[in-house]
Order: sequence, then structure tokens, then C-alpha cells
Amino acid sequence: MTRTPSTRRPRPARRTLLAAGGAAFLLLAGCTGAGTGTETTAAFLAAHDLAGMDATQIVEHLEALPLDEQPTDLLASVRPDELVLADDTREITLPLDAGFHLSIAPYVQQTHDCFHHSLTTCRGELADTEVTVKVTDDATGELLVDEPMTTYENGYVAMWLPADVKGTVEITTADGLRGTQQISTGEDGATCLTTLQLTEA
Repeated sequence: MTRTPSTRRPRPARRTLLAAGGAAFLLLAGCTGAGTGTETTAAFLAAHDLAGMDATQIVEHLEALPLDEQPTDLLASVRPDELVLADDTREITLPLDAGFHLSIAPYVQQTHDCFHHSLTTCRGELADTEVTVKVTDDATGELLVDEPMTTYENGYVAMWLPADVKGTVEITTADGLRGTQQISTGEDGATCLTTLQLTEA
């Protein structure tokens, strides 16, 4: 699918949020039994303007939001089979049934470490950049993705892939930069890819 580049420009990364929010998320991730009831889940989603959305819709909604509309009181971590949402007091998990969601932040000079993609805090180097993305299944040679995309304001492109695939991602830019990276969409796979560097072909 082709995404129309946003005319908004990204703001500087919110380092305070990354530090404080990340610590809060790690603390909440250790909790058990929080937000498991249907009513609690519905109330949580409503409190964060996500009422009526399932996990797939929430992922796509938060990923595409302009930076100045991103929530500052919500952490959203994409795992291979579930979405974990947390704020200062609660944590809920929602199953991801649409497949394996992979977010990729191609870079030229600057990147960051990431394994489970954080929809509200992760920032890549190349915002609003037109690229061509190809994903190939290494076992069968099948081309799973082959389409032009535009990175969101957060510097990422994103896609749904079949589970349990080992493959290769190739990204190229209009000015001839290119990069490749191996991926795995298994239960231990990374949902956030930040090691794909673009260089002159």
C-alpha cells in the first residue's frame, strides 16, 4: 500500500518521556492480573481515546499518528502475538490476530536499540521519506512485500507479515541508497528493526 507523505515535520524526541515512561512500563510489565476484565479493558481504551478499536486497529492508528498528536501518557509495546498497553496505573494486553507486525526504521547515520516496538516513543532518523520495501521469504523465495512506502513522522515503515517466517528485508530510496537485513517473525522475533542502514549501492 502507498502512504501519502505527511506535511507535518517531526518534533525533537521527548527524551524525558522515553526515560520516565520506559521505567514505568518496565515496572508495569512485572504486574500480573491487571486489566484482565472486559469492563476494565473497555474503560482503559476509552480513557485513551481508543474505544471501539481492536488490537490491529490500535497498532495502525498509533503508528500513523503525527508526532504532535501522539499520547504522552500511554505506552504501547508490540509483541509477536499481543499488544501491551500501559499507563501510570494500569496495564492491559490485547491479542494480535492479523499476523506479525514489523516496524522498520531505516537509517543513514543515527539509530537506536529496539526489540519490541514502542508505538508512542520510538523515533527513527528518516521521517516522511519515500522508500521501496521488499520482504522475501528465505525458505521459498516468495516475495511477501514489494511496494513503495513513505516513512511515518516517527521514521518508521510498518507492515503485517505471516508468522514463523525467516526472511530478508530490502529497502531502497529514490536517490539510490539501499540496505538489507534478516528478519524472523517467530514467537521470539523482534517487532522493531533499527539495524537496517542505507548506503550507496
